[in-house]
Amino acid sequence: MQAPADRPRRAQPDAVLIAGPTASGKSALALACAKATGGVVVNADSMQVYRDLQILTARPSARDEAEAGHWLYGHVDGDADYSVGRWLDDAAAALAALREAGRLPILVGGTGLYFKALTQGLAPVPPIPDAVRLKIRMDTIEDKTPVLHSRLATRDPETAFRLKPNDRQRILRALEVLEATGRPLSAWQKATGPGLIAEDRAVRVVIDTDRDSLKARIDTRFDAMIETGALREVVDLMRRGLPAGRPILKAHGVPALFRHLMGEISLSEAIEIGKADTRRYAKRQETWFRHQMADWPRAPPEAALQTILRVLG
Repeated sequence: MQAPADRPRRAQPDAVLIAGPTASGKSALALACAKATGGVVVNADSMQVYRDLQILTARPSARDEAEAGHWLYGHVDGDADYSVGRWLDDAAAALAALREAGRLPILVGGTGLYFKALTQGLAPVPPIPDAVRLKIRMDTIEDKTPVLHSRLATRDPETAFRLKPNDRQRILRALEVLEATGRPLSAWQKATGPGLIAEDRAVRVVIDTDRDSLKARIDTRFDAMIETGALREVVDLMRRGLPAGRPILKAHGVPALFRHLMGEISLSEAIEIGKADTRRYAKRQETWFRHQMADWPRAPPEAALQTILRVLG
């Protein structure tokens, strides 16, 4: 019988995956994990990729970035239609570089679809030509979103059934795929390839927070954002005159602060709307994690670091 000291060491995990709702403390957890392991924090949040909104999207500070490497933050211009497919390509390059350097990737964010694509793969939908995208956008500019949803339902009922009738961005995406490929998005999605990281080769955790505490954290953080320059960020973004469909314009707080800047509501009203929108988003995130990532371990923020380090050994 082998002595315990002679037993082969368990292989180190390929990555640490930290998911959680907004304002749950996951970014601080990822930083602490990176400092403890010499790893690199890799962004898995769809709004923190944009360089235009550092404060309002709660991107890591310069001090955080000085304490540990942070990749895929603020590397995308606000005019871009950044997608999960583009993020997966960027993540693949980051993971390859970190693997080559022998560094532990610590992926953190609140975008559940990013984690699903990372571990389960993504449909190999071909890139949509700019000409097709522009044609669809111009042809539908005067159509109300429920009308577009009905139009999609006649050609790709399976995708239309999954989408909300007011989800204009995803409906347009499905129509673009039809126009560019002649094939429904639902058909492409059934041909999903393998993920970049096997779930059994990663340390996974979803931050589990008390709802009342999370609401308080959201409100406190939004006030701090306003005090430290979030409104100036929105002013600069507004001056760019980006097309209405750009994802960055849906960042929590942006629509309400736009309304304030246009004189429609007071700043205090905009702040309350921004807080309420963020709280609703956090609730949707928690629902996603509960249903789509049901087998991921849960941990409160104060215990998650020790849980991760214990698994890493």
